[in-house]
Amino acid sequence: MNLSGLKHLSEFEWCLPATGAMQVPAVIFADQALMREMDDKVLEQAANVAKLPGIVRASYAMPDAHWGYGFPIGGVAAFDPEEGGVVSAGGVGFDISCGVRCLHTGLRAGDLALLQERLADALFKAIPAGVGSTGALRLTSREMEIMLTHGARWAVGRGFGEPVDLERIEEGGQMLGAEPGQVSEHAKKRQRDEMGTLGSGNHYLEVQRVAELCDERIAQVYGLAQDDVVVSIHCGSRGLGHQIGSEFLKEMAIAAASHHIVLPDRELACAPIDSDIGRRYLGAMRAAINCALANRQILTHLVRKVFARLIPQAQLQLLYDVSHNTCKVEEHEVDGRKRRLFVHRKGATRAFGPGHPDIPPALRAVGQPVLIGGSMGTASYILAGTEHGMQLAYGSACHGAGRAMSRHEATRRWRGREVIDSLAERGILIRSPSFRGVAEEAPEAYKDVSAVVEVADKAGLARKVAKLVPLVCIKG
Repeated sequence: MNLSGLKHLSEFEWCLPATGAMQVPAVIFADQALMREMDDKVLEQAANVAKLPGIVRASYAMPDAHWGYGFPIGGVAAFDPEEGGVVSAGGVGFDISCGVRCLHTGLRAGDLALLQERLADALFKAIPAGVGSTGALRLTSREMEIMLTHGARWAVGRGFGEPVDLERIEEGGQMLGAEPGQVSEHAKKRQRDEMGTLGSGNHYLEVQRVAELCDERIAQVYGLAQDDVVVSIHCGSRGLGHQIGSEFLKEMAIAAASHHIVLPDRELACAPIDSDIGRRYLGAMRAAINCALANRQILTHLVRKVFARLIPQAQLQLLYDVSHNTCKVEEHEVDGRKRRLFVHRKGATRAFGPGHPDIPPALRAVGQPVLIGGSMGTASYILAGTEHGMQLAYGSACHGAGRAMSRHEATRRWRGREVIDSLAERGILIRSPSFRGVAEEAPEAYKDVSAVVEVADKAGLARKVAKLVPLVCIKG
């Protein structure tokens, strides 16, 4: 990225002042090395977001930001409905409520010494993954409506988990305000056989070892210790979310002119929050959030069954579940007063600081767990939201490493079989239905997740708590 024209506000904060049609400045959190590696398109997209009606304070980009559809991936923006604020399908993304959940196992790394291969094979057999993957569960039309309304609460009611799980999921496992009636029949049809599936792309299920504790006090509250074994699940709303995003992007782009909205980029299609299309999108998007929460809950149940069969002493309890493709109504202090804002996070994780009422009581004193997924074969991290971060970017942090090259370029450079063999030599077992998918997700195709997390920590967006390294990875 060309850094000329940017103000260096601090070691980890860069600002493009508002010019022309920009309503607010664009701010990127990164060190100089990450900034220089970023595509210029990130700054262009962040500046375009800053031109949307009703945006408040700034358009933000996280340290893992890269070129996305409309919004940069890693983009955060808040809009005030009282000032003509908009909701943007491009500001949420296609994989609505894609997110990560982390499970304790009660095991130590040594407990898997003789079981790693068997566990990898059993998880791969039990967890449907890959393009077009389908699960054993087929929803009726009636049950689809209930699932889209109640999310993980529906899944628990169906026996996929325990009520205690809901205490460790954003929104208590159910996003209120969902309107299944605003979800098209085509979107519902796409999802009918996809509940309890990982999908493809960068989605994964990993068995991980706690390799390092960065903050022992917070780690203790989170129940983490050195060499603990945890399981992380990264997936979203599958075909349903993608269909909702596609349909509303087209409709919003067509309707923009009737709302007197000049789009700086057609991919930033949006609509006033209080318009008919805005309200319909919010209802459908919230239904998709419930779909993602239910999907991860079913996957948790499948993982628990595998562990119960192979390692009966394992106790898979949920640490936390957090989404990173959402628009949520939140109250934030801006210029000394509380304001009700519609906060878009696309490829960005909510990271609320200590004391926030939306954090589970058992974790509230130290801040919300922030789950940062690494690229295949590299480290992942658990962070904690900070009080300072609430003032920086509406309590938001990065969500992963961020791509450094396209999937096409990755498949040109690497072969899936070679990647799998290379990681096996390091003790990391990969299971996937697609060699091409593995090549697309080669570790080197992503930024250095440790560098991204280091910036998030030093900038004050979130605090490092634990570093996780993979033992087994199931890829879509």
